[in-house]
Amino acid sequence: FVLWCLCSVYSGHQSILIPPSELETTPALWLLAVSQYKVRDTFCSYSVMELCTKGLGSQTESLKARGLDLSRVRTCVVVAEERPRIALTQSFSKLFKDLGLHPRAVSTSFGCRVNLAICLQGTSGPDPTTVYVDMRALRHDRVRLVERGSPHSLPLMESGKILPGVRIIIANPETKGPLGDSHLGEIWVHSAHNASGYFTIYGDESLQSDHFNSRLSFGDTQTIWARTGYLGFLRRTELTDANGERHDALYVVGALDEAMELRGMRYHPIDIETSVIRAHKSITECAVFTWTNLLVVVVELDGSEQEALDLVPLVTNVVLEEHYLIVGVVVVVDVGVIPINSRGEKQRMHLRDGFLADQLDPIYVAYNM
Repeated sequence: FVLWCLCSVYSGHQSILIPPSELETTPALWLLAVSQYKVRDTFCSYSVMELCTKGLGSQTESLKARGLDLSRVRTCVVVAEERPRIALTQSFSKLFKDLGLHPRAVSTSFGCRVNLAICLQGTSGPDPTTVYVDMRALRHDRVRLVERGSPHSLPLMESGKILPGVRIIIANPETKGPLGDSHLGEIWVHSAHNASGYFTIYGDESLQSDHFNSRLSFGDTQTIWARTGYLGFLRRTELTDANGERHDALYVVGALDEAMELRGMRYHPIDIETSVIRAHKSITECAVFTWTNLLVVVVELDGSEQEALDLVPLVTNVVLEEHYLIVGVVVVVDVGVIPINSRGEKQRMHLRDGFLADQLDPIYVAYNM
């Protein structure tokens, strides 16, 4: 609400709000509004960007004939509480380049419930930096940079430049001690616009205090920090801005409460899900979670039910080869079963609850225990 509505009141600019439900049925509505009203700055989510990329991929010529023009767009900011989706933003920029969208217009930001505006990629600054980290080291909460194309390398794009008045520190979520550049830890933020708590009639007040008013266990123990609940790291960029200065870039890896502890290592669902989606063209979506120390993989099948049996060995093999994990359960479901919220984020815990309650109505279930 603050970002979408109050910013326009504060800045004195007109804002156009489009309900997510309307975009689901008419993906072109957002782009048509941007073109019609000659919008310079627009905000969207990854779900909207994905809807446009998948739904309008073959319609660019007809949209161009209808007069759709994106050349006036100065910034198209993706507002997200997750790791930047490099492939999606690149596909979106490439697809709508012919409609006048400047390649530098698309940028990402990162904010969360404790602080809506932590960092942002500006169009006037240098291109966002992408680093490649060793996935094996990352499972042990270590950040080790490798060359592009190296075995087990994972590309991570910075979420943006830390905004003025915002301080970031990376802390150990268990000990609350500050961590160095080579460690993956929880992102803590100190800012005048930090939230002070959740409005609720339930919950433990002491838990809220720990979340919004945390202090480091050693070092700077006086500053009050808010815990974002996201894992990441800071890295000084090599590229300079117009003033010849470098900046500290924030790299978001994933949500702490969604990370999975398996075999004494920390795995991030998105990495396993990306591998599974690449395994077969009929897999449109994937979500993973743990159940009694077993890895459960749920895949959406866009094809005949006969293909469901073929997917099981493909899924188990790709997870074993790329992540050295044995899949406990493979669940094949229809398209649209995996719950996704309006921001395009998978609701893995809701999916887990549905699995445990036997509410998924699967096409096929394979137990590899």
